[in-house]
Amino acid sequence: MRGQIILSHGSDSGPGATKISALATRAEALGWRTQRPDFRAHDGHGHAAAVAPRVVQLCEAIAACEAPPVLVGSSMGAFASALASLEMPVAALFLLATPPAIPACAQALDLRAGVPTLLVHGWRDELCPVDGVRDFAARRRLPLLLLDDDHRLLASMDMIAAQFGVLLGALA
Repeated sequence: MRGQIILSHGSDSGPGATKISALATRAEALGWRTQRPDFRAHDGHGHAAAVAPRVVQLCEAIAACEAPPVLVGSSMGAFASALASLEMPVAALFLLATPPAIPACAQALDLRAGVPTLLVHGWRDELCPVDGVRDFAARRRLPLLLLDDDHRLLASMDMIAAQFGVLLGALA
């Protein structure tokens, strides 16, 4: 096995979400171990109230890993994964449809400097407009893959899986 990957679903979703499942399958085919925490119990309290418990749950999962894991997240899962990287060592971040902020949440999007990171976002994202993540990536000089897709990114799964494979190959 190459290492551990923790995949975090978005709000109003679950561990079996389409993107998370597809990326877990890709990682497992490449010899990585995966886990998909279930954050649905936190999400019922509203977006802002879900952030801190998601980060705590992620940090607990990271602490249980033998080595720093790769964190993958979609939307709220991406936001929480980035924040967890501030508290725990991680090997890399692969963040999809990432909101630069969660309304009414005191913490804005941030991540640990020096962690290999790829942001993937849809030009037509109706929930997290592209300008916010583009500005975040520009300020930190992070790679940002912009696709002709919406928030769900389902029309771009082949491209996303390929880019994920490239990231994992670089880490192997």
